[in-house]
Amino acid sequence: MDGQENERHSTGGEDAPATGNDRRRPRLSGRTGRLGGNPRLRRFGLALAVLAVALIGVVGGTYAGGHVDTDIGPFRAELSLRPALTGGTTVDIPPLGALILNSHDGPTHLTVELGALDQRRTEALIGDPASISRASQSAVRDVRAGVMRLGLRTLGWSVLATLVLAALVFRNVRRTAWAGGVALAVTAGTLGLAAGTIRPEAIDEPRYEGLLVNAPAIVGDARRIANDYTKYSEQLQRLVGNVSKLYTTVSALPVYEPAPGTTRVLHISDMHLNPTGWQLIRTVVEQFGIDVVIDTGDITDWGSEPEASFVGSIGLLKKPYVYIRGNHDSPRTAAAVAQQPNAIVLNNSTTTVDGLTIAGIGDPRFTPDKNTSPAGSGLTKAVADQVIGAGEQLAATVSRSPKPVDIALVHDPASAGPLSGTCPLVLSGHTHARQVSKLPQVPGKAPTTLMVEGSTGGAGLRGLEGEKPTPLSMTVLYFDQQKLLQAYDDITVGGTGQSQVNLERHVIRDPAKGDQVPVTPTPTRGGPESPTPASPSPS
Repeated sequence: MDGQENERHSTGGEDAPATGNDRRRPRLSGRTGRLGGNPRLRRFGLALAVLAVALIGVVGGTYAGGHVDTDIGPFRAELSLRPALTGGTTVDIPPLGALILNSHDGPTHLTVELGALDQRRTEALIGDPASISRASQSAVRDVRAGVMRLGLRTLGWSVLATLVLAALVFRNVRRTAWAGGVALAVTAGTLGLAAGTIRPEAIDEPRYEGLLVNAPAIVGDARRIANDYTKYSEQLQRLVGNVSKLYTTVSALPVYEPAPGTTRVLHISDMHLNPTGWQLIRTVVEQFGIDVVIDTGDITDWGSEPEASFVGSIGLLKKPYVYIRGNHDSPRTAAAVAQQPNAIVLNNSTTTVDGLTIAGIGDPRFTPDKNTSPAGSGLTKAVADQVIGAGEQLAATVSRSPKPVDIALVHDPASAGPLSGTCPLVLSGHTHARQVSKLPQVPGKAPTTLMVEGSTGGAGLRGLEGEKPTPLSMTVLYFDQQKLLQAYDDITVGGTGQSQVNLERHVIRDPAKGDQVPVTPTPTRGGPESPTPASPSPS
């Protein structure tokens, strides 16, 4: 009895299967047995598994393939889609920060990261003013085409990633196909929701992050400035044409004819990112046979890394380009200038170019925000000491120079005082108003002339904010074989809606003393009898 009882227990007791085939079938017990025996629960579990695999595939595919590279105007940009709880668009502008736009709804977030400027397309924009208008129109088409490609690429990668994952998990063609279909529906529905809820007006109400928090203060009324610049660019061809005509009138001036061996120097200053200035500079360099270009600073507005690409036009001049940093130029701006093959950056140092010995020092301040700069908030004693101190440093450098210095460069004319008697000529900018004067003479020393240039960039976009835009100005300096200033031509180009270009020649009566006599100005088509100086607008 005990043996039989033990045998019953070992074979499963009274509930043991009766046949061999039945004994080989596994028996489910408890909750597992109930699920396996309920077809509805089983189908529900499979549906959840298919949905989970599809969602994982969609997310993985979006991260793996949801990005495209595209051109937006002169920029190379990367567009990418990412799953998110809420929709929207982020425009990354390294290293300045980002713009956050409430552009659409749905669980997808679009990121637009602007990369480097394409040199060829940037030069084309600078050289052809009409292309600026075309670029602004084509940028919208570029973004739309890029987003379409991004959507199709994301859809394809999401379905492909889901099919591969489902094949590995289920090893069943039917369930794999179902997972792919679900992925297609989820991705297409999400993209469709974003497209259907897009809000173009969101571009007018961005949220700023990083340095771009100051963007509204930088540009002021952006719409009005943009409209004025459109008018401005339309005048460019006529402006350049008039500058070309100026040179044909130079030979008709009876008072002065540059002698053989004359060194021609073009003095520019305060470009402030105005691409129009480069076109005019190139024209003057070619028409007037310029030997050396001198830039007394403020080539940029904020000294940021993206702005550094603006200096690429220096190399196109193919002439020695001597530069000092202004208060709107950062050390990285100076480094970008120094990388140009024809550029020489001076910072309390000297150089000899075309026989001219030039000394220069950068502005001791970096105050890109006009509202907080010394010029905007008042010249305090500390700032005055700082600015004058830069002139004292350069004066000491000039005194130690083994060669007599012909020209000294400072950005702010307030730095020029200590240079009196150390050299015959000091060039500066900063005030956006042209002015020529004598520095207080030091007893026993030769006199020193200070020449302050206006803004070659018309004060940049800020020059468009007033009722009368700041004119563009530059000066051609003529040095004889002894490197003394013989004469100079003041060139003034009208602002928005004005196409006159004026030249006023001044001849130095006694170069050794720097005495000068003005010559009757030579206007071109539509120009006034004499250029009107810009009102002081220091930056």
